[in-house]
Amino acid sequence: MLDLLRPLHVSTAEVSRMKPPLVPLGTLIGRELRNEKVEIPFVKYGQAALAKKGEDYFLIKPDCQRIPGDLSTSFSVFAIFDGHNGISAAIFAKENLLNNVLSAIPPESSREEWLQALPRALVAGFVKTDIEFQQRRETSGTTVTFVVVDGWTVTVASVGDSRCILDTQGGVVSLLTVDHRLEENAEERERVTASGGEVGRLNVFGGNEVGPLRCWPGGLCLSRSIGDTDVGEFIVPVPHVKQVKLSNAGGRLIIASDGIWDALNSDVAAKSCRGLPAEIAAKLVVKEALRSRGLKDDTTCLVVDIIPSDVPVLPLIPRKKQNMLTSLLFGKKSLNSVNKATNKLSAVGVVEELFEEGSAMLAERLGKDIPANTNSGLYRCAVCQADETPTTDGLSVNSGSFFSPGSKPWECPFLCPNCQKKKDAMEGKRPSSPIMTA
Repeated sequence: MLDLLRPLHVSTAEVSRMKPPLVPLGTLIGRELRNEKVEIPFVKYGQAALAKKGEDYFLIKPDCQRIPGDLSTSFSVFAIFDGHNGISAAIFAKENLLNNVLSAIPPESSREEWLQALPRALVAGFVKTDIEFQQRRETSGTTVTFVVVDGWTVTVASVGDSRCILDTQGGVVSLLTVDHRLEENAEERERVTASGGEVGRLNVFGGNEVGPLRCWPGGLCLSRSIGDTDVGEFIVPVPHVKQVKLSNAGGRLIIASDGIWDALNSDVAAKSCRGLPAEIAAKLVVKEALRSRGLKDDTTCLVVDIIPSDVPVLPLIPRKKQNMLTSLLFGKKSLNSVNKATNKLSAVGVVEELFEEGSAMLAERLGKDIPANTNSGLYRCAVCQADETPTTDGLSVNSGSFFSPGSKPWECPFLCPNCQKKKDAMEGKRPSSPIMTA
């Protein structure tokens, strides 16, 4: 369990009453457009790693563009893939996930529309990548922590136990991801057993149980991942997604595999590298983890600084006591019961939360406004983006038949037969097996 800073001793009820409401993304972008002095931040990054099994991979793409050739539409992507039972799932996700996410965003979207569509596109991209990998009939799996930085807006999607933390001005550290370890996540344990899986520890000779809680069959300690064909579809690829907007004071992201977080908590990781350039910071985090625990696992760290254009390094500002009236805790209530206390942003007026959702149910994640080409009679699958003619096999995610009673065709996202089978298998509605295509 990560220990987050608690500047004041106040009750949860008092904090909830004083939280400001979530700020609509359109409102924030409108403020930017009206402000002639809005600065485009610099994004600086560093990477460091030590290999034990050689199953960690990472992705750094600082030069992405929503509109090819238009520098004003630039955004950056940073990701860590911590493989297990082999490297093929981690490599496949690294090579395909970004394209699958981007293909789920409607073309010609404005920046506001693009950012609003991104959380849902991340869900679709993760699930599509999982389906495509399982068609290869390989049994490895991978965690994913996937970060998109667009101006001051940061969007994080994650499955598994790699993490992303945010270190803001004043030394306040916030967790932007949720761990999907069965040992620590009661809500995920309930979901897995309700979907047909079994949760328990490893039995050894004499009937003694040892080690962390695992999902059976397969013995995986995680409840969400990409891949893991041999474990069961109740290990789902649906990510927790959080989207926040920093102030122009900036912030630092530390994205790392569990080789870091099994050795260091969030505060220690952040403190070990404050005031130093990102390249050096990443190396120091890895060094601190090695000093604390030794090299027990692959250890990979990305440090990303989002800073004002005239600041070469994120300034080191000593943490001060904050007045409760000006230092409000905020953030939507976490869907994960074990992370209710730790999964809240505690920034001192420098971060505005835009979105957070962690449900594993596709019907709750894909929304109801996926466009369909009603003129041609084709509907676009909300996951794989394939255009198909509706049949009895192609279903809305929100109903047991193609359209729920009284609904219009465009009110519920359409799933093609393969993606519908995937959804049903994840929910325990049909036998778990890889989805094969001709």
